[in-house]
Amino acid sequence: MALLNWVEKHGDFFQGKKAVVTGGAGFIGSHIAEALIDLGATVVIIDDLSGGETINFECFKDKADDRLTFIQDTILNTDMLKDAFTGVDYVFHQAALGSVPRSVEQPVLYNQVNTTGTQNVLAAATEAGVTRVMFAASSSAYGDSETLPKIENMPVNAMSPYAANKIACEALMSAYAKCYDIDTASLRYFNIFGPRQNANSAYAAVIAAFAKALSADKHPQIFGDGEQSRDFTFIDNVVHANLLAARSDKKLNGNVINIACGDRITVNQLAAKMAEIYGKNQLTPEHLEERAGDVKHSLADLTKTKDLIDYEPQITFDDGLVPTVNWYRSELEGTPAN
Repeated sequence: MALLNWVEKHGDFFQGKKAVVTGGAGFIGSHIAEALIDLGATVVIIDDLSGGETINFECFKDKADDRLTFIQDTILNTDMLKDAFTGVDYVFHQAALGSVPRSVEQPVLYNQVNTTGTQNVLAAATEAGVTRVMFAASSSAYGDSETLPKIENMPVNAMSPYAANKIACEALMSAYAKCYDIDTASLRYFNIFGPRQNANSAYAAVIAAFAKALSADKHPQIFGDGEQSRDFTFIDNVVHANLLAARSDKKLNGNVINIACGDRITVNQLAAKMAEIYGKNQLTPEHLEERAGDVKHSLADLTKTKDLIDYEPQITFDDGLVPTVNWYRSELEGTPAN
């Protein structure tokens, strides 16, 4: 499924290592788990399936032999985490309730799962002697600041409960790295896209939502004027960054680092590109009112990321968009993926 050859990129570092991927049945977590399997690691996936699906890891389960274990449970279960983290070298913490709009509707639930759940993960990892925890942070931490590009030392500005959760979790990552014998890193993801991203959720990410509309011969819906821009980042870049962070011989010490492409595209441009790939240029966007909590522009500075973990984006937006659209067409229309 990946466009990158993980062995060429990461060699035998993870051979024989044991890793936990929380949220490993989800979009990002399943790609991290698959890369780790390709690299020879033993992987434990923890997911309550509130947002993930078993098909996301069943598609690579055969090549894992006996190196893949699935635990269907919540990260609020501290006893389960204690058992699951025994003998683990690395934790890739991707489990969370997603969606800015839904967090506005259900702020208490979001804080419980996202913030308290992360506290539980850190406590269990520390007790188990885990070497490093990589946390799925979010560019939503930057809020509506008009400053571009976004640099990690900018003040945080939560525009939604979801963003507030992610910021709180970054603080927990930093505190644990400074107070206990564990290393951590918070990877601030910028608008991740790629195969396996759910197009059927009411809160689907924009590329997934556009794919569902175009596959059904419907006009894509854009909230606002469509001139909002995003640093869309193909999934392989995110996986690569997580693996680099785990491998780093530097102490990451709870640092926050941007994970993106360092480029941006407007939502209007995205809609046009996807319609062109579909061959449905006549399906121009339908514009709706802006949504509460959405930010206008997003663009990452990658200087610190390069310095700390030697990360550079491997797959461009355009190179990642075509296979992503092909995957959606296969899933939604039954069209064979190219």
